Amino acid sequence: MTTGQGRAKRWLLLGLGVAVLAVPLALGLGVLRRPAGPLPRVRDVGPRLVSNQTSQPLALYGQDFQRGMTLVLGAPLPRELPLTVLDDGHAYARLPAELLLPPERVQAEVPVAVRTADGRLSAPVTLTVVNDAAFQDLTTLAQSEDGRFLFAASAPTDTVFAVEPSTGRVTPLKVGDGPSALAVWKDTLVVAHAFSPELRLLRFDGVNAEQRSLPAPAYAAGLVVDGARGIAYVAEHARDTVTALSLSDGRTLWTSRVLPNPRPMLLADGALWVGSLQAGQLQALDPATGQERARVQPRPGIPILGGRTEAYGAFVMGGKAPRALAFHPRCGVLVSSIGPNVGPNPDRMEVSMNGGLSVVASGVAAGEAPRFVRHLGFGDGVPEGLAVDEARGLVYAADIALGRIRVVDVAKLCGAKDADAKGARVQEVPIPPPSSFPTVRPPSDFGLAGRAGLELHSGPRALSLSPDGRTLYALDRFTGTLAVLDAQDAAQGGLVLRMQIPLTDTLAQRGRRRGQVLYHADLGRTGMSCDACHLDGHTEGVFFAKTRPLRIYRANTLRGSRETPPYFTPASTRSLAQTAQEVGGRNRFHNPPPSPQEIEDLALFNSVIAPLPNPFVGEDGAPRETLALPDGARGNPRKGLLLFEGAAGCAGCHPAPNFTTDQDPATRGRTYDVGTPRALALREAMQDLMPPSFGPPALLGTWDIFPLLTSGAAGFVLKDGALEVGTDFPHRQVLETAGEVHGKVAGLSREQRDDLLAYLLSL
Repeated sequence: MTTGQGRAKRWLLLGLGVAVLAVPLALGLGVLRRPAGPLPRVRDVGPRLVSNQTSQPLALYGQDFQRGMTLVLGAPLPRELPLTVLDDGHAYARLPAELLLPPERVQAEVPVAVRTADGRLSAPVTLTVVNDAAFQDLTTLAQSEDGRFLFAASAPTDTVFAVEPSTGRVTPLKVGDGPSALAVWKDTLVVAHAFSPELRLLRFDGVNAEQRSLPAPAYAAGLVVDGARGIAYVAEHARDTVTALSLSDGRTLWTSRVLPNPRPMLLADGALWVGSLQAGQLQALDPATGQERARVQPRPGIPILGGRTEAYGAFVMGGKAPRALAFHPRCGVLVSSIGPNVGPNPDRMEVSMNGGLSVVASGVAAGEAPRFVRHLGFGDGVPEGLAVDEARGLVYAADIALGRIRVVDVAKLCGAKDADAKGARVQEVPIPPPSSFPTVRPPSDFGLAGRAGLELHSGPRALSLSPDGRTLYALDRFTGTLAVLDAQDAAQGGLVLRMQIPLTDTLAQRGRRRGQVLYHADLGRTGMSCDACHLDGHTEGVFFAKTRPLRIYRANTLRGSRETPPYFTPASTRSLAQTAQEVGGRNRFHNPPPSPQEIEDLALFNSVIAPLPNPFVGEDGAPRETLALPDGARGNPRKGLLLFEGAAGCAGCHPAPNFTTDQDPATRGRTYDVGTPRALALREAMQDLMPPSFGPPALLGTWDIFPLLTSGAAGFVLKDGALEVGTDFPHRQVLETAGEVHGKVAGLSREQRDDLLAYLLSL
């Protein structure tokens, strides 16, 4: 033993002796503290990317977690928050909504640590907070019955703008958390919310605003009001339901489960029509009871008139997201979309975007089955909001991708002959951006070589027609303006833009705003854009190809995708910037190739599309002890967590916090053979079958995704040559059909599977 070692040993023994002698002394004095445990280690936080738009649940993964800990956020958002410790390796918190950043700042990297009860602080990990609360985003429009006021909502900023067109006066009004849909009842504006479980009833006289609140579902996406009966119908996408509410006293009249991600709704022909964004179908519900009376989608053989897909009606495999619904007595239901979903075909024609208007013969009031009659393809652009002028026989469509308003003749569109319908377009009117609005490319690059014009920067999203039909209003999502158009002579091609009323400044985050324009733009007039496949940054069912090999793919969500490269199946791009360059260029057929600034802006916009807060966890952000499943069963998410990380064997391919091995550089790009179907079984001879090995998709946010699996085989079934919804709970289908190779699910009892499903919904 060296001299140094001997000295250390003596000091150690002396220290232990002092400690032993100190114990009875401390006990006698009553000041003995329990020995401090090991310092907790925070390994990761999930989601790694959150929005400050609303309150967000947060999960911490690590070791040596102890009860009594608190969550500590560092600069620039210093906070100390309560923490629920579930066990040694799992703790949960809820971030408040008021994590405010300077308006011009797009995001902030925030250190996250835990403080023990005795005041020690763990090493931090990083959380990215997206500054959505300062990003104005106008998406929905309503008009008072007398036409005096227009109302436009910006969900991220919790604001409704009241506009008086006769004076140009704009009044911002604060409402609930995330105003997502608007409707009018008598002299009252009805506001549904993405996150507040309420309807706001707002009366505005030009100066004063009175508000009252009624209980209503949160995660609302659609709203329509039966003014005569005083009933509001609210569509929400957490549990995919429509609820009928009495506006007089707030009573719930009925709630019905509907197809995945309902948003557009319409009361017409004795039915409540509900459009599913992820299934591409319409449902007709009984307004009095909520019972389904019919469902309808494009089927093989539908006439497609105009555009790149005109020759492929025989190969239609279903519908794409109905973006807006309208009604004309001569037509029935009118649907704006990117067109019938063309599937595998002998020409291997892929990427079947052909935005336009579809005509649905409703027939519900007469007891007949509704059917898609035809689709008028515009050949370019992405149609969104609709407005119908019955007196003049016109339908107006806002094209968010081109910045134009299209005028269509109803008599031709809905007549007996397809040839007449093909010539139903009357006029297109560009909505130019203000001269001070920054362009995504030099102004001289627009309007030549078949490209769209500068007007693509405006982004008309929603339309409203004045009561006398003489004025059309268009809400411009990107420029934050209300376009006012003279529609008196629109039937003769005389729709004229008169003025634009500024509602709000949309340029606090300039690069992100340019990225939003690029995300939606159809610069090459190909009919393709990022939003055409990934509606509002999310998924939109399945489509044929878009990459090699040619097959049917599920459109992945972009929420939180910055954490999970590489992208596509098989992997073909390694970063969001590379994806912006390759996909952004291909969307426009490289006319022109994206500039470095465009790549940077588009990648930035994609990178800050954050996951939504999970609606199935508790107020403290932790998994609940029991959760009702969509099919009526119940499960325990906390027991499901133990199964996920233990007996079920899920965590090997789907580790927290994004639940994919792609989330970390060391494990990125791995593939696994877990029995996933190699293709969706529709005309398989016309598809290129994949190898049986797939990259594990992120499970974060799958509560809002339909269908599941790379091909979409969990959710859709094949019937009469088309894809129909086979289950509205695809998670169950994955577990029930996985077999031994997909984890160890086959060895679980029914109760254990319910617990595991409950945990999956809580991610």
